[in-house]
Amino acid sequence: MAAWFDKGRGLAIGVLVGALTVGSASPHLIRGVGGIGQPDIVLYGTAALAGLGGLLVLAYEDGPNQPETAPFDLGALRRIVTDRGVVLANTGYFGHMWELYAVWTWIPVYLAASFATAGVANPEQLAALLAFGTIAIGGVGAWLVGSAADRWGRSTVTTLSMVISGSACLLAGVVYGSALVVVAPFVMIWGFFIVAYSAQFSAAVSELADESYVGSALTLQTAIGFLITIGSIQLIPVVQDAVGWQWAFVPLVVGPLVGSAVMLWLRRLPEAGSLTGGRG
Repeated sequence: MAAWFDKGRGLAIGVLVGALTVGSASPHLIRGVGGIGQPDIVLYGTAALAGLGGLLVLAYEDGPNQPETAPFDLGALRRIVTDRGVVLANTGYFGHMWELYAVWTWIPVYLAASFATAGVANPEQLAALLAFGTIAIGGVGAWLVGSAADRWGRSTVTTLSMVISGSACLLAGVVYGSALVVVAPFVMIWGFFIVAYSAQFSAAVSELADESYVGSALTLQTAIGFLITIGSIQLIPVVQDAVGWQWAFVPLVVGPLVGSAVMLWLRRLPEAGSLTGGRG
């Protein structure tokens, strides 16, 4: 995507992440409209959508700004991990990933438990539909925040978004068991901001890293980021067993806290001049 957009890269990659977000939410929609207690429907429906996506990939072509493919070079790893700007942008992404997939994984269970506590009818179906909305609205967030980042700077937008999503990790316990009119707006706002800034870390690395190893830098960012999600996803049920769903998401606040701190740090460095046309 970066190869197609020299300007407006935050918006472009934001749209890409937005599409990923809506796709990630789709199994919850399938479950909510007819897949409760019928996992085959969810699996086959999701597989069909994934297959359609695979066919669309066949039409992809490299953009005009695609750099020459560099040969495999172990030395690129050393340059990536010693490039201060890239390291800070990656660290922000790692904090983001610590929170994101743990919330996406467990939010339907949290919602079902919350609705059951509140005595809401059909809590599982309602939780599945609201989980879809919570995740899918992040697609809109990625688009809007991507556009905002191109105007006001990546570090500013990512920091603000992480403060909001991190606060939601703490407030989830406060709204647990509340009425639908309280829970639904809360999780929709959380879902909007939790992924809205995700693309900005990739855009930042594409601007900060040398063209000779930008692809490797983005690959390393993604690989480590998804590796981190394993730990946070597995941590949530352990915490839930100890303190209940009210406070199960509290440990995730560490991610946005670290991420916002390093992005503020990056904003004060000379490297920030390479971000968003000098807007940081």
